[in-house]
This record gives sequence, structure tokens and C-alpha cells, in this order.
Amino acid sequence: MLTLSEPSNKLTPVKPSPLSWIVSADMGYGHQRAVYPLRDLAYEGIITVGSMQDISPSEKKLWRRMLRIYEFFSRLSSIPVIGKPLFGLLDTLLFIPSLYPMRNLSRPNFQLRRLVAGIKGGLCAGMVEKIRTRHLPMITSFYAPAIAADLAGHDDIYCIICDADLNRVWVAEQPWESRIKYFAPCGKAAQRLRTYGVPDNRIYITGFPLPDELLGGPELTVLKKDLSRRLLQLDPKQKFLQRHHKSVEYFLGEDFQQAKPGPMLTVTYAVGGAGAQKEMALKIAKSLRSKIEAGEVKINLVAGIRPEVHNYFTELKEKYFNASPFVEIIYRDTLDEYFSAFNQIIHDTDILWTKPSELSFYSGLGIPIVMSPAIGSQEQFNKYWLNDITAGIKQLDPDHTDEWLFDFLKKGRLAEAAWSGFLKARKLGIYKIREVLETGTMKQEDSPLLR
Repeated sequence: MLTLSEPSNKLTPVKPSPLSWIVSADMGYGHQRAVYPLRDLAYEGIITVGSMQDISPSEKKLWRRMLRIYEFFSRLSSIPVIGKPLFGLLDTLLFIPSLYPMRNLSRPNFQLRRLVAGIKGGLCAGMVEKIRTRHLPMITSFYAPAIAADLAGHDDIYCIICDADLNRVWVAEQPWESRIKYFAPCGKAAQRLRTYGVPDNRIYITGFPLPDELLGGPELTVLKKDLSRRLLQLDPKQKFLQRHHKSVEYFLGEDFQQAKPGPMLTVTYAVGGAGAQKEMALKIAKSLRSKIEAGEVKINLVAGIRPEVHNYFTELKEKYFNASPFVEIIYRDTLDEYFSAFNQIIHDTDILWTKPSELSFYSGLGIPIVMSPAIGSQEQFNKYWLNDITAGIKQLDPDHTDEWLFDFLKKGRLAEAAWSGFLKARKLGIYKIREVLETGTMKQEDSPLLR
């Protein structure tokens, strides 16, 4: 029987280091969104394995093939009839078993054995050579670079978990001998790491690294202002505040007392890096059309860096909304530009509608998440986590968004989801990660404002 206990989070103190190797992967937006808030720590910039210059043509070809397969299967789920069965083939490889009953799951699985074979065959070789040029901590948001660095003998490796639960492939074959330390976004992910054999002193429950520009430092000065306005916008009938006014004032203080709702409700619809579920935007926008034309609702359509999604959203806007300022398309040429633009619109976003990806953790900003269907096992567990903390709402029929979404609004349900996410999800991930890098340890806090 595997015994689970709370992590001690005690390591031998390390020297403060303002710079680290920051490594990501081009496998959807999640892994790169996780390291974007840490870009100021990146020595010589963020390394994206597979896209970096100093790799062999054969390794670059392998990464491109992996990305094409990932994107192909991600889009499969939206294809009628044949899509879901075919997607199930990929999902089987990434399957995450139930956490209960508690048991030892440290035995390596097929995916991990294939990954190790790939690394020995040259996968991540360019990244390994790069980080050997200077002895710095390495922080990665993807499992392959972490495993590769560990096999190469790098002794200061940190891996950011990007979902509420994870496959065995994220952990070394012999985790008790591994050097990899983990930044977990929530307690559930930490539990899973223990079942895979990761010792407690190499698990830090930091929370997902949210952008500083949306937090305003450890004091959350920006978040408190944004959330104060958002709660008023999401509670037009004062149903939520009748029950929680004192709690809101206690945690938000003067920011809430001085807040005023904005001129209209703002809904942000975001598709994933593979462009899956872009077609749903048409149903949502058409349903909200009368409210958009009346200036009651603004909708942000997030295309990321996908030209085909941008073109689809542009055609939608031109056909149904002409040049309406209340339909905005978020599209940029590069990831850095996209993440910056996305963070800007989040300030004024009242509802974030997306599949339960890494954006689930943006619930910590006090944003209710309307969940479109999950794609893959890890997103299914993100959905469970959002349900557990009551910060997520399952989307109903998008053709009738103008009815059910506004019923939730009038009942205060969306405000409740926003407040629950703020109280229960960890927000200080980037500051906790810095704390670990500088001190080798991390102070555990219970207050919603301190974690």
C-alpha cells in the first residue's frame, strides 16, 4: 500500500539565481503559455525544443512529425462520426488512470519507454547540448526535456505540470533516483506525482504560473481591481452579493468598495493551439447577435497564431457583424505577441469560454470558465478539477447561448464561479517558483491571498 503524505518541500538551499534555462515545446499553447510569465528569467531567451536553431535536421524532422500528429488528432474529435473513434486511439496512449483506489503506479508505461528510446536516439539532443554550455537551473513545461536532461546528468531540473492530472510519461523510469523536481498546479497533480513514485521533497504545489501583468505582484493589486469590477458585471441582480458581500469586502477591500461595472458584458471564446472547436464560435456569436448589436455584449474571438482560424473568424465577423467594435479577433504572428494581446483582453473579460485546457487555471484570476467539450484525458481531469472547485460551468447548447448564459447571469451563478475560482485556485505560481529557485524551499500558505 502506497502511503501518501503532505510534502515537506525542504531541500538544501541553493544560491539565488536570476537566470535559468527556460525550455518549452511546440505542442499546443499550454506548454508555452506556462513559461511565458517566466520569460524574464530565461537565459538567452526561451528554448522551444524542435524549433531551436542548434539541432540536427533529423531531430527537427522528428519534432515536426510529432506536432503534425498532435494537431491532426486534436482536430479529429470535431469530425462527425469517425472523429471520436480515431481520436480515441491517441487518447489511449495518453490515458490517465483513476487516482482511486490509491496504489503504487511507479512502474514505467509504454509511452515512457518509447520516450526514453527516442531520447537515446537523439530526441532533445540539441537542447541537452545547449544547457551544457552554462551551469544554470533548467525549468521546463514539457516532460521530454526534463527526462532528457535527467538522463544527461543535469542536476538542477524543474518541471512545470500544465494540467490538474498527468500521465506516467512525465516521471522518470526510476523516480526515486531522478533529479527532476516538480511545480504542481494543484493538490491533485501532487497526489498523482506521489503515486508515480516522486518523493515529497521534490514536489512543490506552486500553482500554475499566471502572468504578473494580470496579478500585480504578490499583493495582487491588479487582480483585485479587475475582479472587483467583474463581480459587479456578473451579478446584475445582486443575487451573489446578497450572500457573499462581507466575504468579498474582506478579501478585496477598497478595490471592491470603489468598483463600478463596465458598460457591457465581455465574453472571450478561445480555441486551442490546434484550432479545434473554432466552428462553435459561429453558433455562439449568432446566438448573441442581437445583444452584440445592441451594445450589451462584446465577444472576443481568440485565434492565437493560427491563420486558418483567423480567416474563419474574419469571415464570420464580416458576414454577420460588419465592422462592429463589439466583435474583436485576437490574432498575432508570434506567440509572444499573442500571449501579450491575450493578457490585455483578460483584464476586461467577464466570462472565459474554452475547452478545459491550461486556461482552466485562469479561474484563479476570478474568471468563470464556461467549458466546451474536453479533448483528451488530461482535459477531462481539468474539467473534474474545475467542477471540484465550482469554478467551471459546462456549456449548454451554444445555439441558445443568449438564453441559458443570461439565466446563469441573473441567478448570480457566474459570479459564484468567479469567486470560487479566486478563493480556491492558486494564483502566485510565478512568485512561488522564484521562491524555490532562490531559497530551495517554499512556504505553504492557507490564505487565498497568499497562494
